[in-house]
Amino acid sequence: MRLRNAAPLVLALALASPVAARATGNADVAALQVGLEARDLYGDDVDGYVGPHTLAGLRRLRGASTLFAPATRAALGDYGAHVLGSRPLVKGTFGWDVSALQFLLAWHGFPSGRFDGDFGPRTRAALLRFQRWAGIDPIAVAGPRTLAALRQPPPACPLGFSAPIRALPTDGFGPRGTEFHTGIDFPAPAGAPVLAARDGVVDAAGWLAGYGRVVVLRHEQEVTTLYAHLSRILVDPGMPVARGAVIGLVGQTGNASGPHLHFEARVRGAAVDPAPTLSSWEG
Repeated sequence: MRLRNAAPLVLALALASPVAARATGNADVAALQVGLEARDLYGDDVDGYVGPHTLAGLRRLRGASTLFAPATRAALGDYGAHVLGSRPLVKGTFGWDVSALQFLLAWHGFPSGRFDGDFGPRTRAALLRFQRWAGIDPIAVAGPRTLAALRQPPPACPLGFSAPIRALPTDGFGPRGTEFHTGIDFPAPAGAPVLAARDGVVDAAGWLAGYGRVVVLRHEQEVTTLYAHLSRILVDPGMPVARGAVIGLVGQTGNASGPHLHFEARVRGAAVDPAPTLSSWEG
């Protein structure tokens, strides 16, 4: 990553909005959704919840029975042969259990790209990052110890944050289609000021693939926040910033379909849902 103070703003942030904190869905339901999606029988978020789209896809799956019945997994062919925990998962494995692993890794802050049931290089890299984070030998094999850690609740942020912009959020943290969104999006006009969500130090400022121009702030308790798709960066690495300081301006850099702020929080490198931590700041 090559990365390089202002008046307070009063913000009333409506957290009873589409980005209220989302609960983790069921990994087996997510695996079923991935299998259905591969057969064009499901087109919604891979979220691990049994909704009308999941049930409709199940009804259309020839030979299927109830959600997790052997007949349902058999109807998915080789994909359904292994449930999570029935075998060690390593690079090159494929199927229902790999999709469940990918889903759990994403919710624990280490997404591996598309939920597809294929244990490829990105899943391996995400698994290694999680194992290091969890204090497990990083051997890129998902065995009993790794799965036990992944079955624990996802990490949560220990700190509170002010809203990073005068705008209402839309997309929140969690599944988005067959991928996983690791932050909260705030659509706003280009050039709108972006605010530090908490006192901190600029850890990085510059260009990051996919994210465009970003600022990363380092806070206490090994927490960082990331502000992405900026049009301009107004701080430099190593600079201390106060909560509410303007650190950049909204833009559309990186992979962005329109001007907005993408805001993330991470704990020791694991992406966590910022929604429960956000409040208005009245400086």
